[in-house]
Amino acid sequence: MKAYLFTTFTLLLVVLFALPTASAQNWRNIEGDIASGNHSIFRPLADWPDANDYRSASGAPGARYWQQRADYVIEAEIDTVNHVMTGSERITYHNNSPDELGFLWVQLDQNVRSLEHSRSYQMQGALPENISPGFRRFVGVGQFDGGYEITRVQLVDDAGRLVDTSFRIRDTIMRVNLAEPLAAGSSMSFDIDWSYRIPDSGRGGKEMVRDGWLYEMAQWFPRMSVYDDVNGWQTEQFIGRGEFYLNFGDYDVKLTVPWNHIVDATGELQNPEDVLTEDQMQRLEAAYQSEEPVYIVGPDEVMTPESRPVQRGMLTWHYVAKDVRDFAWASSKTDIWDAAGYDYKDGGPIVKAHSLYPKDASPLWDKVSTRATIVTLESYGDMSLRYPYPKAVNVNGPVGGMEYPMIAFCGARPGPDGTYSDGVERALIGVTIHEVGHNWVPMIIASDERKWTWMDEGLNTFLQYYAEQIYAMKFNGTDVWTQTTDGTYPSRRGPAPLIVPYMKDPNQVPIMTESDLIQNNFGNNGYAKPAAGLYMLREHILGADVFDDAFREYSRRWAFRHPQPADFFRSMEEAAGENLNWFWRSWFYTTYANDQALAAVTEQSADSLLGSTENGEWYYRVKVDNEGQQIMPIHLRVTYEDGSDDMIQLPADVWRSNELTFTKGFFSDKKVMKVELDPLGAFADIDPSDNEWNAPEVETEQEETGGGF
Repeated sequence: MKAYLFTTFTLLLVVLFALPTASAQNWRNIEGDIASGNHSIFRPLADWPDANDYRSASGAPGARYWQQRADYVIEAEIDTVNHVMTGSERITYHNNSPDELGFLWVQLDQNVRSLEHSRSYQMQGALPENISPGFRRFVGVGQFDGGYEITRVQLVDDAGRLVDTSFRIRDTIMRVNLAEPLAAGSSMSFDIDWSYRIPDSGRGGKEMVRDGWLYEMAQWFPRMSVYDDVNGWQTEQFIGRGEFYLNFGDYDVKLTVPWNHIVDATGELQNPEDVLTEDQMQRLEAAYQSEEPVYIVGPDEVMTPESRPVQRGMLTWHYVAKDVRDFAWASSKTDIWDAAGYDYKDGGPIVKAHSLYPKDASPLWDKVSTRATIVTLESYGDMSLRYPYPKAVNVNGPVGGMEYPMIAFCGARPGPDGTYSDGVERALIGVTIHEVGHNWVPMIIASDERKWTWMDEGLNTFLQYYAEQIYAMKFNGTDVWTQTTDGTYPSRRGPAPLIVPYMKDPNQVPIMTESDLIQNNFGNNGYAKPAAGLYMLREHILGADVFDDAFREYSRRWAFRHPQPADFFRSMEEAAGENLNWFWRSWFYTTYANDQALAAVTEQSADSLLGSTENGEWYYRVKVDNEGQQIMPIHLRVTYEDGSDDMIQLPADVWRSNELTFTKGFFSDKKVMKVELDPLGAFADIDPSDNEWNAPEVETEQEETGGGF
């Protein structure tokens, strides 16, 4: 009976200590739901749209989810003398929406360089009074006129005849009027003929290298705008920063280039016997059986007669791609070409990896590009979903880093003498993983990049971090860059300590700011901060297993679909089984920062507290104050006098009843000598100077010996 009474009394003390006080709520921030007076950071997010038949409350596509589709048949040719691209396309547009459409909108991204149509040009401010030679050389003062010349827009009627129609160009979009409305569930086709001058810079341009010109063709053809259940027609102008929002569809593309060019592109080559030699076709089949790169066109074979099947005129390369949201390609006579294969060992087809690069990029590219591509296939395939396409291509050229379905453009190169530093090698590893990784987001999980940079760049940068670590483990040899002391890859973005300087920046804006409205620190806002938040969520809040299951579920649900931000947040919560309103609010919707402080550590004898030392000789109270506007979990490392230590990990829920302060209590038979708050730097604390407590040294009184003074 006596033991029972003691246990009951102890339990009563614990319960009373844990209960919130009856005084006013201790909220960290005063904004919130003014009508209800609810300012808790844990309150529901009012920004999320209501669930409906198209998008469910679980974050999954709803029972009546729909999206449009656009199929393309394109024929195009490069004039390598005048550097002009000319093309003709037929678009078949499928109206899967429940709505009748009276007109169509088409994206004309090349008009971002049109003197007549470019809003980006119109937005440029005046030149400074003093212009450096570097500014003149690399930025340029004149504006390149490279917009589309649209020479024909015709509808295809029910009998297959071409019918003229009116159209109107509004800067980087074009409205095509229909002879009669396009009914729900029906489709129609129309043709566009166009041409434009190929620029020297930008996402799709040309470059003169040692052996001649190379071309990287992107945003090169008029593409359908997206009509969806969130925006209706998404007609945000392209002004250069917010990227792309595109429909899925099938592509049948024929590309005519000079006979001595090598071409690679989105999709699978349909006529290899016309454009490759017999030896090259055999080398390709052998390369796909190896994860180490095999030359298809070696450095000593570039521009030799033996490397091409014909010696004059033009050749047409024919590609077909299924269920892609875009199409890009590269063409040059200067390229070395290597290839390999990656086998998921799941019974599915081998994924073909290709790298094309001029001699200027060797020896670095032959060492890194295909290896990094295969690591990306492996790592992203594990963390998100299996790569669904037949190939992944990486091309070196004028574009520093840009992504398209099945093909990426990356720019890192050795110096003119062929040497390169560890930093340049890491740059190529990182940019290759990042751009090839974009095949998952947003090429497969096709978010609206025009509005939400973080949904592709942030998620991709998060996944890139883990792929970089795998690269370090796979290629940890003497021919690899100088690694960090712990053998890991020195990633620039990912773990929380890397984002701390940005979290102190007074000019930052919330991650949930539309792409074209982010004026400062675009890279930190769209790439680094989302990646750090997701790393934090995986490693220190949910745990890897829980996070990975949820992220794979999100990937599966939204593969080949168009998720919106709330779909991601809801899906992660539903699959993880965790309400994360507090995290999304502070990390994505505000510029709050985390600043926890170790306010006090006190010791009390357990006997004086409970009249017993049954639970331990001492009772310690560790008071943590929340001096920032965020809340985060609490991590405490307690070190004892014998040198041992314990890690105490408390969830963010400890702040539910009081967002200003929390005191953790625990019993111990060992004296506490040191307490560290957030010892791993897990939560981007912006002021770690108040995160450590050390037990004061106890002065012992000198023993009297009778002599004295």
